[in-house]
Amino acid sequence: MYCRIRIALPRVLESSKCSLGPMLPDIEKLLQLQVADKEIRRLQEEVAALPKRMAVIEAKLAGTKAKLEKARAAAKGDEANRKSFEANIKDLQGKISKYRSQALDVKTNEQYKALQHEIEFAEQEIRLNEDRILDVMVNVDAREKEVKLAEADLKAETAQIEIEKEEARKVTAEDQKQLAEWNGKRELLRHGIAEDVLRQYDRVGKFRGTGLAEVRDQKCTGCQVKLRPQTYNEVRNGEKVMVCESCQRIYYFNPANEVKPEQEVVTVTGRKRARPKADAAQAWFYRPDFGEEGEVLLVFSNGGGNSTRRIYELHTGRQFGEVLMREGTYRQAFPEDLTESALRLNGHYDEKEIDGWGSEIPSNVLDLLQKDLLAIRREHRSTHKDHAAPQAEHTAAS
Repeated sequence: MYCRIRIALPRVLESSKCSLGPMLPDIEKLLQLQVADKEIRRLQEEVAALPKRMAVIEAKLAGTKAKLEKARAAAKGDEANRKSFEANIKDLQGKISKYRSQALDVKTNEQYKALQHEIEFAEQEIRLNEDRILDVMVNVDAREKEVKLAEADLKAETAQIEIEKEEARKVTAEDQKQLAEWNGKRELLRHGIAEDVLRQYDRVGKFRGTGLAEVRDQKCTGCQVKLRPQTYNEVRNGEKVMVCESCQRIYYFNPANEVKPEQEVVTVTGRKRARPKADAAQAWFYRPDFGEEGEVLLVFSNGGGNSTRRIYELHTGRQFGEVLMREGTYRQAFPEDLTESALRLNGHYDEKEIDGWGSEIPSNVLDLLQKDLLAIRREHRSTHKDHAAPQAEHTAAS
């Protein structure tokens, strides 16, 4: 069935404004503009996919039609063969009558025997054609059943496909309606943003997928480059528009996502993060620098001598791209994805369950993966502090 879960327009816009604290008006509008741009791209992709969806539906119906035509052609072939055999019998009967008339006028025994031989041969051919007609008649019932079954299948298939087509048209019509609404909102937002800021957002977004990047834990989440203390403080203050020197994205800061000092403490007696098994058939990874998408989650699954890869946006859990399959284990098949920046996460879900998710990771699963990522980052900070302490003591002693 052609269906999906929809999100109310105001609710999506509101999600970009929650708990962001003091912020420049241009940045607030850019965050809302980014939501609008993503929704517009998604809706455009769905609208553009309609012809492909219709082609798949028509191909499915064409297969059922071909099956019916094959059954009808077989029935017509049997009927044509029956008529041909009956015509042969009629011709042979005519020859027999002719030969018998000629036998009355023959003068020699040799001529009479020759005509009798022709009569016997014709009678043998008649019996052979009669046997063929019987064989055809035996198949008639089976052929009729095949045709009726194929006709019933086509009728049911046609009705179901018309329903699917109508649903596809309704979804597309709704997409086009929402697209018009989002385009209207987008234009209003763009008119309220300074031209130079908007130009920067458009230019970077064209090449990197988005023109904004959140600053979190003193790093640009777009390219993972660490900010200088002065730059970090300026972004936190939110008094002017700041641009990342590395990826050129416009910074914004959300205090709700900032890790608090007490969260950074990892004690020796505290519960440690579980480590995923190295030889597990399924592996989840976090990548901060996956092309234009930036932060993503990748899941690899081994099975049957092949491996698959799915990619999801880190913050929304929305899948993008197709499921890719290659030969070999995932470490052999996708070495280009397992870069130094890739972090292994805890997570294992049945393939059927993942297929059942559709195009988006369930919120409870996404929360677990994001919490595990946060735990990794805490451990890294703790490790860096542990290494830094002995160095500081050595410097003081000297």
